Amino acid sequence: MTHIASPPHVERDPMARPHAIVIGAGFGGLAAAIRLGARGYRVTVIDRLQQAGGRASVFRQDGFTFDAGPTIITAPFLFEELWELCGRQLSDDIDLKPLDPFYRIRFQDGSIFACSSDPEKMRAEIAKFNPDDVAGYEHYLKESEAAFDIGFGKLVDLPFSTFGSMLAIVPHLIRLRADRSVLGHVSLRVKDHRLRQALSFHPLFIGGNPVRVTAILSLIAFLERKWGVHFAMGGTGALVDGMVRLIESQNGTLRLNTEAREIMVDGRRARGVRLADGSQIEADIVVSNGDPAFIYKNLLPKIKRRRWTDFRLRLSRYSMSLFVWYFGTKRQYHDVDHHMVLMGPRYEGLLKDIFDRKKLASDFSLYLHRPTASDPSLAPEGCDAFYVLSPVPHLDADIDWEKEAERYRSSIEAELERTVLPGLKDNIVTSKIMTPLDFRDRLLSEKGAAFGLEPLLVQSAYFRPHNRSEEVENLYLVGAGTHPGAGLPGVLSSARVLDKVVPHGSVIHVQ
Repeated sequence: MTHIASPPHVERDPMARPHAIVIGAGFGGLAAAIRLGARGYRVTVIDRLQQAGGRASVFRQDGFTFDAGPTIITAPFLFEELWELCGRQLSDDIDLKPLDPFYRIRFQDGSIFACSSDPEKMRAEIAKFNPDDVAGYEHYLKESEAAFDIGFGKLVDLPFSTFGSMLAIVPHLIRLRADRSVLGHVSLRVKDHRLRQALSFHPLFIGGNPVRVTAILSLIAFLERKWGVHFAMGGTGALVDGMVRLIESQNGTLRLNTEAREIMVDGRRARGVRLADGSQIEADIVVSNGDPAFIYKNLLPKIKRRRWTDFRLRLSRYSMSLFVWYFGTKRQYHDVDHHMVLMGPRYEGLLKDIFDRKKLASDFSLYLHRPTASDPSLAPEGCDAFYVLSPVPHLDADIDWEKEAERYRSSIEAELERTVLPGLKDNIVTSKIMTPLDFRDRLLSEKGAAFGLEPLLVQSAYFRPHNRSEEVENLYLVGAGTHPGAGLPGVLSSARVLDKVVPHGSVIHVQ
């Protein structure tokens, strides 16, 4: 672990420090606030929702606790850095539990693939499906490590503010065969169709289609192996609460139920935020944790945009959306792991339906989360808490979710009952769903996309909305919609980029 120097001394009077406003209290916004606070800023975080967390918010219902969004914690050092910046240790506040196996993948034929960091166990799992694929898997893992060393180790927190910075990485892209897709790359190494699915589905965690995202994203497989997969006891919301406390320890402020209506500018320089109630908050810099498409189209109405015009935003390709069903049962399913992936009867065809045909298919692949496997306190005694997630098309699809939601939920329920949760229908005691409409209306995501822009090579790094806005000075972007992209490691790394593009608070002149 690299030692992080203590932040330099700043004025004792917090009002004498330059002021930063952060719009959005998701993981990106909270991490940005902590880093800015450590670099000499007085920080105000605003969020239109009733609680912090954004996609990682929490809801409680009938004695059950459900994390609304991210549940897989990788690269925990990114959280450790934030605590160290505040003079604390992550373990002071958060109990991170490593999971072994990380998750189990169940295929339609009933076979199970258990993914872990143990090399011998992984070789045995591969051999169980096809002994001839073990050597190919080892080759693929070395390539995944090489992609990780470059993509995560060297490029993840670079700003990519200029085209020259993009040209500089072209040799890496060529060497790593960025022209190949993740699935295409995996298919060169292993032949069993189930193993191809097991080794290539990871881009879906960040909104990418394995059939067409660059092979560089195979780095996710090695990232999991290097740092493991963890669960925060109490749920992911425990991490959100811990980060809020860090901000408060820096004399930062969190204002919930506070909606930004406009980013105020002088010329082309951000100077604060006008709220929905008409009041204004002046600031030296503004940081947005919102979807860049929403921010540019709705919060900068008086600026003629030079790069991210409405036309360009319309032409951009957005990630799929998600259908999420949260439910609790009055019995426990001890044979079900903390994380499971249930692969459907089709793989490439289903991906085409979701990403290209924009069609709600009758079959599906599912991610099933059972947090009570690790933390029984998240449900009443003798009960289990679950959520199940199905990738679905974003709102460009001709799907009436008001009519389709219950039918789709019922189909998922039947599949879970058939496969891993016998007797499910008769044991459900609480239920709630989230559709692409919620991503659009509650989280203000363009087209209801769950992960912002699709992580295509031509929509990555320099070609993604920049961390330092191209449209307005003193406006900065963090979160899934900017570089490096979605997923907890990506979102937390986007806040890391601010250390390279935002001036230190000590050099900002306070009026």
